[in-house]
Amino acid sequence: MTRSALDGLTLATVEVKLPRMKEILKRIFLWDLVKGMMLTFRYQAPKNVVTEQYPQERPMMAERYRGAPRLNMNPETGESLCISCNLCALACPENLIVVGWLRDDATRRKVLTTFTYDTSRCMFCGLCEDACPTDCLELTQDFEMANYSREGAIWDRHRLEVGPTPTHYTR
Repeated sequence: MTRSALDGLTLATVEVKLPRMKEILKRIFLWDLVKGMMLTFRYQAPKNVVTEQYPQERPMMAERYRGAPRLNMNPETGESLCISCNLCALACPENLIVVGWLRDDATRRKVLTTFTYDTSRCMFCGLCEDACPTDCLELTQDFEMANYSREGAIWDRHRLEVGPTPTHYTR
């Protein structure tokens, strides 16, 4: 073999080994990950980052947000506005509202005795709110409804009339 043939052989071998070495180094140092992180951090400006101090500062909710349910009371008499028509329970696709009533013989009207609302199964669709003819059932903008048990998610008439009572934290 001539000297030029040997030089060509070593150059070919070096040219083949060099791309393999580059690939190995890229894999070892995770070059694709580094490139992706550089691109990500290039679009993150600290002036655009907003942090809410949640328990102390309440977040702004959208105007149409539907959260915790409440039974409204008549401000003049202090009685519930519910006329026990059961339309809210019929409109609910999840069948989670139970309305109990008795007929008053003197006034010949229905009197609300029990009202239960299972918030664990509620989709917060607002169909019960729309079906109510007296606007006594309302989905408020309160979103803190966490409980430690499933029984805490079933709200009775008293809790619905009081409405949700979120804890306000201060420093």
